[in-house]
Amino acid sequence: MSLRSRTRRSLATSTLALAGVVLLSGCTASVALEPAADAVNPGCADVVVHLPTLVADQAERETNAQATGAWGSPAAVLLHCGVAVPSPTTLPCLNVNGIDWIEDDSAAPLYRYTTYGRTPASEVVIDSGKVSGSTVLVDLAAVMAVIPATAKCLGAADVTLPTDGGTLAP
Repeated sequence: MSLRSRTRRSLATSTLALAGVVLLSGCTASVALEPAADAVNPGCADVVVHLPTLVADQAERETNAQATGAWGSPAAVLLHCGVAVPSPTTLPCLNVNGIDWIEDDSAAPLYRYTTYGRTPASEVVIDSGKVSGSTVLVDLAAVMAVIPATAKCLGAADVTLPTDGGTLAP
């Protein structure tokens, strides 16, 4: 083999190796999550196939658990489908683009939003230091709508009080 042939072969091998390194360095590790208890619910499959590639301008990430999603590097938005369906609560309930969400800010700046009135329920954890919670909920509203609502949040304005002068029992 001539020097010229060996040089070409060496150059081709080096180019392939460099291309492999460039491709692999662009890959990020998947986000490690645990699946929710009802992650095998067929409704969660509907949710996952509709997940957007961008949420609050954060790119979608690969996850290692069924019925989950993640966006941002590092992850700023995490989604679990198949969480426990919430019962009535005194936590705030927001309606964003037709989807009712129960808001839990007990771990602020991490906010936890859980769909209300939909089975299976989905939970979204948002790092409010990195992304806007309202933008995330708007971006995910169409996805959550694939699961039909069977109930809606109620507030004080939805309660009918007696008008006959009677009193409410303690």
